[in-house]
Amino acid sequence: MAGNSQRRGAMRKPGTKKGAVVGSGGQRRKGLEGKGPTPPASMRPNHPAKKRADAARRQEAARQQRARAAGNQPETIAGRNPVAECLRAGVPATALYVALGIDADDRVRDAVGLAAERGISVLEVARTELDKITQGALHQGLALQVPPFDYAHPDDLLTAAEETGRPPLLVALDGVTDPRNLGAVIRSAAAFGAHGVVIPQRRSAGMTAVAWRTSAGTAARIPVAMATNLTRTLKDWAKQGLMVVGLDADGSVELDDLSLATDPLVIVVGSEGRGLSRLVRENCDATVSIPMAAGVESLNASVAAGVLLAEVARRRRLR
Repeated sequence: MAGNSQRRGAMRKPGTKKGAVVGSGGQRRKGLEGKGPTPPASMRPNHPAKKRADAARRQEAARQQRARAAGNQPETIAGRNPVAECLRAGVPATALYVALGIDADDRVRDAVGLAAERGISVLEVARTELDKITQGALHQGLALQVPPFDYAHPDDLLTAAEETGRPPLLVALDGVTDPRNLGAVIRSAAAFGAHGVVIPQRRSAGMTAVAWRTSAGTAARIPVAMATNLTRTLKDWAKQGLMVVGLDADGSVELDDLSLATDPLVIVVGSEGRGLSRLVRENCDATVSIPMAAGVESLNASVAAGVLLAEVARRRRLR
């Protein structure tokens, strides 16, 4: 085989020929083939949208790391229906995670639209990454990051109530562990003019996304405080002139005879099962029962609280 050298008799070893060859070797055909759909801007290397998305992911990861270090980690809501409901209810959120290649239905479109309106970061992530974020929950390609709730101090509730010029009306929950009951009580408290809700630090439901959703967003309009010791907080409020009334099936007074309704008042709602704890009951000025038809043992904690709050509001309007 002749080589490419000008020297006489120069030879090239087989398989080492350089330079142009006969034909294109299929390169032209490959060049004419389509390369598939253009990827989203947030996935194109060096595109400004991808840089912004990467920066948002880094910021969110750093925020989660700070939260873990502080022992107060945000909550992740998984699933199309729960995420859409939380956003409609105005639940505060820091990020909406959407899986890449998701089959967008009305719930996904609504969630993305609501998040964009509220300035919540919308982050496209791989499904494997979303699995890690939701810790293996059934996310259906959608997850919402909810920050830890910012609780008020119990003293702030009384201060805010006194500034309204109306007799204070506060609600305390004693061992209510169902976040749906907590959210429902907050909703009733806001509807009937209460100035705040307080929960104990231990053995109580907290302001999770479930409670937020059940409250229909009213938790953003009424302060919720956390007490280190609920009994001590009730004693402090009693010293400042508030009457403490506990809900109890065997109450010392029936709802129809609650003359304390127009006074500065704290309504205490007991747990779903055992009701008021012993120490809390001992610090109540009165316990009130709700008259019911024969054969009905008791009402749900949140329903009972709503009935009592409605009666207090009615008496205050007629005052």
